[in-house]
Amino acid sequence: MTIRTLAFLTPGNFPDGDPYAGLEATLQLFEYGERLGFDGGWIRQRHLEHGVGSAAVFLAAAGQRTTRLQLGTAVIPIGYESPFRLAEDLSMADVLSRGRLQVGFSAGTPPHADLIGDLVFDGDWRSFDLSYGRIARLQDNLRGEFIGGPDTVIHSPGNVQRPRLQPYSKGLVDRLWYGGGSLRSVRWAASAGLNLLAGNIVSGEHTDDFVTAQLTHIREYRAIVGRPARIAVGRVIVPLDSADRNTRQRYLRYAQSRHERTLKPHGERRTLFAPDVVGTSDEIVDRLRADAAVQAVDELRLELPYEFDRADYEQILHDVVHSVAPALGWSPAQ
Repeated sequence: MTIRTLAFLTPGNFPDGDPYAGLEATLQLFEYGERLGFDGGWIRQRHLEHGVGSAAVFLAAAGQRTTRLQLGTAVIPIGYESPFRLAEDLSMADVLSRGRLQVGFSAGTPPHADLIGDLVFDGDWRSFDLSYGRIARLQDNLRGEFIGGPDTVIHSPGNVQRPRLQPYSKGLVDRLWYGGGSLRSVRWAASAGLNLLAGNIVSGEHTDDFVTAQLTHIREYRAIVGRPARIAVGRVIVPLDSADRNTRQRYLRYAQSRHERTLKPHGERRTLFAPDVVGTSDEIVDRLRADAAVQAVDELRLELPYEFDRADYEQILHDVVHSVAPALGWSPAQ
């Protein structure tokens, strides 16, 4: 299948002693990606780490530095969020970007809950609903329906109005995504009408093969979803073409250090990892053409490694745009 939408996902790293420098470099990477013609730039949301703790705030800034790029988050752990307050923040960022947000979520107990759960919540967070229902409530808020009865109004200086989430950004509710890595999660995403983010980690419920498991998820999602919806597959892709000799060797060592984890399922959930796609552009194209899950969709998300720096990221984006993606049928946005 032809790749029609090409995006990148970056971790948004920064040094402990100078977070501004790293965040500014990430904003500049979004600007660079837009100049190259990428369709989308996505950020990870991470807590207690040297990364973006509030995707909504970051994307609001990125929206002021770009004009065309779709702005995504993959993913916001919904467990830490208030479905109403987060809806307000996302809606504000979407309005400021002129409707370019693409917002991905995950459910369940979020990372580091044992350390910050008591700081986030009033009450015993272990008894709270941290599952899909939290995302469903956020969806309801983003629909912009009025709160209270037909006669309910609020008074503010110079204005009387019916209350609803403000600012209301029409269409944002249709640009929500779920990071689905199991049959249960992709079935829920489809039934809830969310778009599907398929990444490089899945549960191998009925197979030891990563691509077989992910392809099953994609087919299951399509069989259930009741509206025109998007599916984006993510892969760690690192071209060697324009890298210098030392950088090439570092990239290859990186891939080798992560290869063993791809050889078998891990843990009770039988977690499977996709191999990193590292090589020359021709080698990468061949591997992506042979990847049945990538070929089953028309959106590809380039997942940038955590450990690299801005120069590495720019070289990777450049090589993908000029040497990899066109061979898969993609052409840059004008």
